Amino acid sequence: MTSVGKLAFPRRGCRALWPIIAIVTTLLSILVGSGLAAEPPAPLVLERMIVLKGVSGRIDHMAVDPGRKRLFVAELGNGSLDVIDLAAGAVIRRIDDLEEPQGVAYAPSADVLAVASAGDGSVRLFRGAELSPAGVIDLGDDADNVRLDPRTGNLVVGYGSGGLAVIDPAKASIVTRVPLQAHPEGFQLDPDHRRAYVNLPDARQIAVVDMEAGRQVASWDMADLRANFPMALDAARAMAAVVFRNPARLVTFDVSTGKPASTFKACGDADDVFFDAKRRRIYISCGEGGVDLWQQDGSGFRRLNSLKTAPGARTSLFVPELDLLFVAARACFLVLGSDASILVLRPTD
Repeated sequence: MTSVGKLAFPRRGCRALWPIIAIVTTLLSILVGSGLAAEPPAPLVLERMIVLKGVSGRIDHMAVDPGRKRLFVAELGNGSLDVIDLAAGAVIRRIDDLEEPQGVAYAPSADVLAVASAGDGSVRLFRGAELSPAGVIDLGDDADNVRLDPRTGNLVVGYGSGGLAVIDPAKASIVTRVPLQAHPEGFQLDPDHRRAYVNLPDARQIAVVDMEAGRQVASWDMADLRANFPMALDAARAMAAVVFRNPARLVTFDVSTGKPASTFKACGDADDVFFDAKRRRIYISCGEGGVDLWQQDGSGFRRLNSLKTAPGARTSLFVPELDLLFVAARACFLVLGSDASILVLRPTD
């Protein structure tokens, strides 16, 4: 993602929080098991930390290959992509020499991994099994978020000063380009209705795109809100969740009308948001150092709590197939032995 609306965190705010949280979580589990504590389990619990040795700077988006149980982590500041074996809980490979990798997605029908890079505007493709090069697509500038269209098996990439590129991962070719009024940040696809909903913070709008026609057909009013970066879509309930950074707000929209349904104060510097359809929850990861949790009750939402993480840990990935939330925490050079890591969190019922 670009730096519009980004909050800068001072280095003095960096803390080695997660070893402490892991110890506290373990102690609470022991107390609950022995009957000495009656508190219900937290809605998110830390299962493990996966260390990313030698990774510095900002970490961007993640994707998963559920069949092989591998997690892919785009390490923008490090110019690399790490491949994590989730069963082993360890990095098994690092792909280097990437120019500010941002977006990453896995296309199962083609068995291809795609990595989009801001620095050179490329989308690099890798064969799923051995991760050997499978082609390069030049989008020209600032290749960013990548989404899989499960209906077609194609990938959709936001890029440049305003566009979506539809890519055939098996042929390593561009199918079509859709012009937009500004650089797209977080966006989601509704394959059943052939729609894309796209955050355009520089144009101060949320664009509705007809993917079959290849053009924008509507936009949603943002009122006085700015810096709409992350977005989640619950197509079954015709609901989109958009998080704004200025001011920090979570807004749910009725996608059939484009009208806001509810607005709540959110954590700061949000970069990812997800629906947990099974539990009717929303998870928001924020660079100010926390994960916000919201529970749907009837037609409204109530805040469950905010789980503390670390400054700059704003990127996350919720994988329903694995029932896990992954949060990327940056390295902290002021704390001895504080490497970058992936926090593996499991929701509780």
